[in-house]
Amino acid sequence: MGPRNPDFWTYRFFCSLSQQLGLNDALCLPALTENLQNTSMSGAFSAYILVCITGGIAIAFPWVFYQLWLFIKPGLRQKEVNSVRGIVFFVSALFFGGILFGYFILSPLSIQFLFGFKFADTVNTPTTLSYLKIMTTLVLGTGLIFQLPILIYFLAKIGMITSVFLRKYRKHAFVVNLVLAAIITPPDVTSQILVTLPLLLLYEVSIYLTIRVEKKKAALGEL
Repeated sequence: MGPRNPDFWTYRFFCSLSQQLGLNDALCLPALTENLQNTSMSGAFSAYILVCITGGIAIAFPWVFYQLWLFIKPGLRQKEVNSVRGIVFFVSALFFGGILFGYFILSPLSIQFLFGFKFADTVNTPTTLSYLKIMTTLVLGTGLIFQLPILIYFLAKIGMITSVFLRKYRKHAFVVNLVLAAIITPPDVTSQILVTLPLLLLYEVSIYLTIRVEKKKAALGEL
């Protein structure tokens, strides 16, 4: 429920950034003042369970992935195991990085847009459960999206993706990122850029990892 707090970190950060850039209050985001409501007897209880499940998934993710890795590891050769040393740490770090970005940056911007969007003369009266569903979807979804470098790394290892391919379609990826950012952020260029930058950074990291994989394969005569 943090983004509904007027003193939420994101609101203070954007306001401070706006002042430092000389934009006055252009980037200041208003706190959400709309009241959430329950429309069923079990609404509050369902919301509580949803938060518990989401928190459990987030906290247990490193352990779950570690167990999955222990299942896969015996079927790999030692050389393959050595090439992905520390994978549990990197996957977990990217996941938690995505969660933090989703909670502190993406969710407040998206919720601000959705709360303020009006269709005809309708009045927005969101339920607590619908608010939490959007929050959990954005937070967990961003955590999974941040696994892009890991996915690209494994695709490069098996030869399905090359650095040439990624570089060729870099412009296309940039346009796709801008479109996605425009959909989920308020209608201003600054917010759109702030959301696009991490995705572009992950794409560039993926290219770098692919180049490293190709160099190792060339050194071993596998290309």
